[in-house]
Amino acid sequence: MLFLCGIPLLLMEFTVGQYTRLGPVHSLAKICPLFKGVGLATVVISYVLCTYYNVLMTWALYYLLHSFSSSLPWQSCNNTWNAVGNCSTGFPGNATHLKSASQQFFDHKVLEMTTGIESAGGIRWELFGLLVLAWTVVYFCIFKGVKSTGKVVYFTATFPYFILFALLINNVQLPGAKDGILFFLMPNWSKLLEVQVWVNAAAQIFNSIGISFGSMISMASYNKFNNNILRDTYIVCLANSATSIVAGFVIFSAIGYMAHIHNLPVDDIATDGPGLVFVVYPEVFSTMPVSQLWAPLFFIMLLCLGLDSQFAMVEVAVTFIVDGFGKKVLQVFKRKELIVLAVCSVGFLLGIPHITRGGIYVFQLMDHYTAVVSLMFLAFFEVLAITLIFGVRRLSVMLEQMLGKKPNLFFRVCWQFLSPMLVLGILISSIVQYTPARYGKSYTYPLWAEVVGWFISLFSIIWIPLGALHELWTTEGSLLQRLKKSITPTVDLESVSEKPSGESVALFAAAQTPA
Repeated sequence: MLFLCGIPLLLMEFTVGQYTRLGPVHSLAKICPLFKGVGLATVVISYVLCTYYNVLMTWALYYLLHSFSSSLPWQSCNNTWNAVGNCSTGFPGNATHLKSASQQFFDHKVLEMTTGIESAGGIRWELFGLLVLAWTVVYFCIFKGVKSTGKVVYFTATFPYFILFALLINNVQLPGAKDGILFFLMPNWSKLLEVQVWVNAAAQIFNSIGISFGSMISMASYNKFNNNILRDTYIVCLANSATSIVAGFVIFSAIGYMAHIHNLPVDDIATDGPGLVFVVYPEVFSTMPVSQLWAPLFFIMLLCLGLDSQFAMVEVAVTFIVDGFGKKVLQVFKRKELIVLAVCSVGFLLGIPHITRGGIYVFQLMDHYTAVVSLMFLAFFEVLAITLIFGVRRLSVMLEQMLGKKPNLFFRVCWQFLSPMLVLGILISSIVQYTPARYGKSYTYPLWAEVVGWFISLFSIIWIPLGALHELWTTEGSLLQRLKKSITPTVDLESVSEKPSGESVALFAAAQTPA
């Protein structure tokens, strides 16, 4: 999926953004007017994602502040929030009535979670304050535009690697680490016959690289016209996957260690989602030597990675507003800094439902229908608009004008055949094998919540048909003439607009991908 979808489609997005010097909405409107709604859909999905993504930063801040206590608060069952009768100081294994101390800290102390999404339970005011802090940090890092953000990500994109390698060196020396690493590396070849494995692989590549979120087009639009985006594409994609593999060694060596000390199989401890970061790894730290050192470093690393992703997603919305309504909006807000403040403030308000006592259920519902269901729809229509309707020939001309050479045969074949076929196959498989959202292993959402989830998904997808209808309605002529005009690109392949350049897109993209 990396080589057949990730690398070709990232170069495609870089080419569109750097050549047109516009964000996703206006660049796609020029490339294929009929599918101008795809650009708006990418902005919507990115902004919806950033409204609840910052909640992860809120939880990370909460854990970071509690990591400086004399003993880690998730280390024992002797706390006021623990249900002593079913609390285990280690992983409970097959004892389903027990919960680990770290799980109870997350459920009962951090979240104070209710029994379901139908019970909101009021706002968690500690988390409310930390959510304000998280958005304040995001604002002051990006309010001056991509040039100031570039200076921030020099730290936030590189510092996590020092912590990652420090954790790796420490973890591989722990007893049982070898078992965890072998579990991570040893393939189960029969899984290649399962369609869901390929769907998950595609979702991982699209989410981690940022394809179809609009962020890569937005960042590339600030590049110099002749910036070497082919080099940037390789840097981003290979750095992204290399980081994922190194992180896998860090995580699974720690999981192997936990399996060893609790005498459990590795797959009993391995988990995914928020539970890995906020339950399993804190439990690992509580048993490590010098736990008060590793726990703060880990959550600082998490904050750096999360902030990088937030920068990219918020910048998509800001670029859309400035590109489309710059003069009108500046008449009201006077300064671009105030536009960024308005974008961050609305994002904060939309994040409040996630920090109620029932907020974890809202979070899981949003994540399932935004990051899984909507993404493949957007990816398919973006690929359809750029590679099939706009055409590989025109795309190649754009790249040749910027770099002085045409894309090689590999990219042209992927754009023309392999990438569209794979994305279509994944989209169909996602629909056929659709499973409703759930939290944990037991909680299933009520029907009304599932309906709300689909409305959340449709909120981003709906702009695609609406954009097509608007284009056909406003174009003159017969239906056939309107269709022909609506698939004729308006982008000028001879002249190029000017836009203030920032740092190279590779730095922004590489900063986003590790999270």
